[in-house]
Amino acid sequence: MLASLRFARGPHMSSDHVQIVLVAAACALGVGAVGLFLAWLLRHRSIRWQLGLVAVIAVLSVLAGVVATAQLMFISDHDWGVISLVALVAGLVAVAVALALGAAIVHWSASLQEDARRMGVDGTFAGERRGPSEFQALSDELARTSERLEESRLRAERLEESRRELVSWVSHDLRTPLAGMRAMTEALEDGLASDPARYHRQIRAEVDRMVRMVDDLFELSRIHAGVLRLSPEAVMLGDLVSEAIAGADPVARARRVRLGGSVEDGVEVTADAAGLSRVVSNLVMNAIRHTPADGVVEIHGRAVDDGVELSVTDGCGGLDPEEMERVFDVAWQGGAARTPDTEDSSHARGAGLGLAIVKGIVEAHRGRVEVENVEAADTPGCRFRVRLPRVPAEPPREPAAEPV
Repeated sequence: MLASLRFARGPHMSSDHVQIVLVAAACALGVGAVGLFLAWLLRHRSIRWQLGLVAVIAVLSVLAGVVATAQLMFISDHDWGVISLVALVAGLVAVAVALALGAAIVHWSASLQEDARRMGVDGTFAGERRGPSEFQALSDELARTSERLEESRLRAERLEESRRELVSWVSHDLRTPLAGMRAMTEALEDGLASDPARYHRQIRAEVDRMVRMVDDLFELSRIHAGVLRLSPEAVMLGDLVSEAIAGADPVARARRVRLGGSVEDGVEVTADAAGLSRVVSNLVMNAIRHTPADGVVEIHGRAVDDGVELSVTDGCGGLDPEEMERVFDVAWQGGAARTPDTEDSSHARGAGLGLAIVKGIVEAHRGRVEVENVEAADTPGCRFRVRLPRVPAEPPREPAAEPV
């Protein structure tokens, strides 16, 4: 053993250490190169073999360095045997630990894979947090993805239902007036109309109503296609509300609905005048349509911290939570909780497009629209609240495309 320690003494200690480091590095690099080649061959195998290979390469690198330096140090056969046994035992333990860890990782991976497979079947992910932090993060992300997929599925179902309702309404509400106009024109041609002027007025009224339907459909298609063009300018909110009330007053009188409310003086907003006017008009007409006779529709406008707020309150009787979620959907026309329309054909129930158009125009202005139930002593109702930024920081963006 004394001879084996000669590198630790004498004037050449530094150069001896450098020689040992170079020999050990050469041995480790050689074994590492072989290990990389074996890892490439095993790249498609289970991760347990990859981990086991890492443990074997680490032990063999140490053992090769020990063997090479032992030859330079003239270690006795007994000492060499002891070193070899220690390295062998350490190598076996390291390989066993690596294989056990690899088996655990394979088990966690298989469980995560099974959870992902079930998510592909039923769309839900109920995996548990298991394994290392990377697996836990992946499990959490899959759970969030599952929630987003479920929301997308429900939204797609609502859109499909809205499309079916819209097609059903268009086929019914256009075919009926067309059949009536055809009968009236035939009566006029045959000279069988007892009051031709009344027939002409009725035909004109039906044509105007169908024109409004087509205009609504065209406007909604532009909103959903993302081609709605806005021309923002300074608009007085009071002027818009006054115009909407003036336009809706004849309809309100015919239905015996009172219009009221107030707008703060000097409230100004930068918006597309035509678009915002349509928003106010649609909200007021919708409120009148669902308010019973002798009811009240109130319109209020005011300035708020982040812009302006416009609210329209009706006496519709309130909305259920499920209806509250669908009130802005295309072709949704309300449920049993809402006050039914009258049978007056001149003010017939709409196609369920007005509120969808309101939502699209408001969001194009970077605003938001929401609805809430209002408890009143006489007749409960709904309050539609629109919030718009007073002056947008940048030009209004176009709404995201969404098929009708």
